[in-house]
Amino acid sequence: MDSSFFRMNSSAKLPVFKNGSHIIFDTIEIILYIERIAVVSVGNNGIAFSSEEVIEWMRKIQEWNPKYFTLSHIPNKYHLFVSKFIRKVVIARMAESPDLASAYHCKLREAYETEEKLKNPDVVSRSKEHLVQLLDEVETKLNETTYLVGEEFTMADVMFIPVLARLVLLDLEDEYINSRPNIAEYWGLVQQRPSYKKKFAEEILIQVVV
Repeated sequence: MDSSFFRMNSSAKLPVFKNGSHIIFDTIEIILYIERIAVVSVGNNGIAFSSEEVIEWMRKIQEWNPKYFTLSHIPNKYHLFVSKFIRKVVIARMAESPDLASAYHCKLREAYETEEKLKNPDVVSRSKEHLVQLLDEVETKLNETTYLVGEEFTMADVMFIPVLARLVLLDLEDEYINSRPNIAEYWGLVQQRPSYKKKFAEEILIQVVV
């Protein structure tokens, strides 16, 4: 909610990647941009661009917005407390930076709209249906491969793992993960990766909370 962040990104949403004057707001575009930088910096040895199939899977995963599904599984009193706190912060920041009033007003309106949409069972139902469709497609794919795109761990897996971590943190592992044997095996496998144990688990927690 800081004014400097609003000046860079008026939507005040994550992710945001800034490299000099270059600012990117889309997760997939950020990944592809970093890949291009890596290849230019160190050459093609050991580094490859994400394939079209990897990008296709990343898009499928990104299309599911977890916002309403997640909030619908959080006790109402906690959600309302956080929502009220956010509105207070937005109003305070608006007073501090009147030139950003329109951007803060949009954020304030978004908070109220979120509360209203959560009251609509169709909104939550559509989010759940989208998630189930994604998980079922992944389950089918994992019949053929170890990871989402073949036998190598790719950025598609990096984007999918937080989906599973979110379900675990919401105590929905049995319903959505363990009920799908291929995904359950995949989830156990990715948690054994050294990169996951060292850093990725912490990053997942941040993404899920945000």
